[in-house]
Amino acid sequence: MVQVKMKEENERKIVLTKPLTIDSESDSDAYKAPNLMQRILSLFKNVRPGSDLTRFQLPPLFNLPKSQLQCYGESVYCTGSDLLSMCNNGESPIDRFISVVAWSISTTRPVNFGVAPYNPILGETHHVSKGNLNVLLEQISHHPPVAALHATDEKENIEMIWCQRPDPKFNGRSIEAKVHGIRQLKLLNHGETYEMNCPHLLLKIFPVASADWSGTVTIRCQETGLVAELSYRSSSSFLGIGGNHRMIKGKILDSSSLKVLYEVDGHWDRIVKLKDTNNKEVRVIYDAQEVLSGLETPKLKDSESVWPTESAHVWGELSEAIVKKDWEKAREAKLEIEERQRKLLRERDSKGETWVSKHFVVSNNKEGWECSPIHKTVPAAPITAQ
Repeated sequence: MVQVKMKEENERKIVLTKPLTIDSESDSDAYKAPNLMQRILSLFKNVRPGSDLTRFQLPPLFNLPKSQLQCYGESVYCTGSDLLSMCNNGESPIDRFISVVAWSISTTRPVNFGVAPYNPILGETHHVSKGNLNVLLEQISHHPPVAALHATDEKENIEMIWCQRPDPKFNGRSIEAKVHGIRQLKLLNHGETYEMNCPHLLLKIFPVASADWSGTVTIRCQETGLVAELSYRSSSSFLGIGGNHRMIKGKILDSSSLKVLYEVDGHWDRIVKLKDTNNKEVRVIYDAQEVLSGLETPKLKDSESVWPTESAHVWGELSEAIVKKDWEKAREAKLEIEERQRKLLRERDSKGETWVSKHFVVSNNKEGWECSPIHKTVPAAPITAQ
């Protein structure tokens, strides 16, 4: 069931909910709309194939009680194992690279079919700490939706910088959300920067409803020349029933010689194994049960320090209504947020003002959106992950 923590102070409401785990589907009733398939079909009856869905507004009945910024953040700070420390503590470049591959896989999280997080408002932030890792996200563009992430661990001397833009399209029988942008993981003690992309989300409506990640993720370390290519895919049997789901296959190679050093094989929601192409030894590098099970709801440590732009505050009234399944109140709360944003946009337009990010330097060029953090480190947050 959903766990909720609320704090009312000067009409402020902060609502934190349980992160998505590999067990989420077993307790996803709280997120599923009644007559789900019938309602989904009614949503898209007037949407043409190929349509861009970035401006498509879902009614609260189809929303998770959390923002997309929170989902991005959870993929970094909600883990049952300290995979980042393992990346930093590897004795050799190849040891560290293998740990980075495992960490990258851990950021792939299950998706419940038929429900989606809120589209973050412009300037919305999400700020959470777990141990020495401090994570900050900001919505740096609304149309198109672009999110930036900066995370630092001063003890481990690790830094993360992400800038990504989801691009959902309706294809008649499915929705494919390509996620554009680059993720960087920097192991500063070793002078190594790892760059990687993100798999795409594929929501199939026919013949059988499903949600899965697909596409190829490339992980590259410029300093060591090591590269990994990971293919996310599923195979289906007749009419889409059965088959082998959530598979991941790939390889790790030395880019200078193009020699394949290791083969990767498994399922990102179960076990992923690594095979040494030299001695044929096989070992487990990732166990989703250890990393993504039993995750706890983040805790509110200091309500007075929570920024007004924090996701858990911006969407607090709506999230509380969704958790309570008070759909009338949920519609009112969502409409109020949307109207407030339209008013702010009109005010900026009337003054000839352009919105400016508070936490990132942002650019949009022919290569895509780019962001760099304004501050060197992320401060400790008033919300903590367990």
